[in-house]
Amino acid sequence: MTVAPHTGQIVESPGTAQATTTWRSEDDTAAWAQRLAAQPALANAFITLHGDLGAGKTTLVRHLLRALGVQGRIKSPTYAVVEPHETAQLAIWHFDFYRFDDPREWEDAGFRDIFASPGLKLAEWPEKAAALTPPADLAIHIEAMDETERKVTLRAGTATGRSLLQGLSA
Repeated sequence: MTVAPHTGQIVESPGTAQATTTWRSEDDTAAWAQRLAAQPALANAFITLHGDLGAGKTTLVRHLLRALGVQGRIKSPTYAVVEPHETAQLAIWHFDFYRFDDPREWEDAGFRDIFASPGLKLAEWPEKAAALTPPADLAIHIEAMDETERKVTLRAGTATGRSLLQGLSA
């Protein structure tokens, strides 16, 4: 028996929109973060960041937080799992689920309440908590091509994500 080659999704989600871009330097990453920060739909978005260790997920988050007006030291939440940030207009939570092992941590840490409240949620290593998080508005997949260049794939999974993608494409 022969199997016909599969050339794409058999069923495509009608809510999925996608775009790709390339960041050739950290300056490109910072400029892109500025553009994302300017999108009104960002205020209550859930954005997931995907990529290998060293791909640039935390670097993007730092540039985005600076572009949103976060002052002071911005540290990675690798050990704390979540770092809260605030500006005059926006509450922001930066999650890093890399060391997330126990679903009970979700309840114990109050993450359900955080995700139910207004504000921007950014999550690195979201697959470690995938069964517990809501669907991402925008998934950012970062692939390191070399020391400085990054191939970035953006996938919108909700109307908010599509709005963000549309704003970034304008």
